[in-house]
Amino acid sequence: MSNAEARIAELELKLALTEDHLDTLNRTLFRQQQQMDLLQEQLRALHRQVHGAGGNAESAVPGDELPPHY
Repeated sequence: MSNAEARIAELELKLALTEDHLDTLNRTLFRQQQQMDLLQEQLRALHRQVHGAGGNAESAVPGDELPPHY
C-alpha cells in the first residue's frame, strides 16, 4: 500500500468515526429536545393549576389545608 493509499484509508476511517459521532450527537440532541418539550408542557400545566385555583397561590400551600379527618 502506497503512502497516498494509506493516507486515504486513514481519512476514510476518520470520516466514518466522525459520522458515527455526529449521528450519536444528533440522537442525543433529539432526546433532549423531547425532554425539554415535555418539561415545558408540565410547567405550563402547573402554572395553569396554580393560577386556576382562584388566582390565590397561598391556598395551594399544603400546610394550610385541613387534614381529611377534620
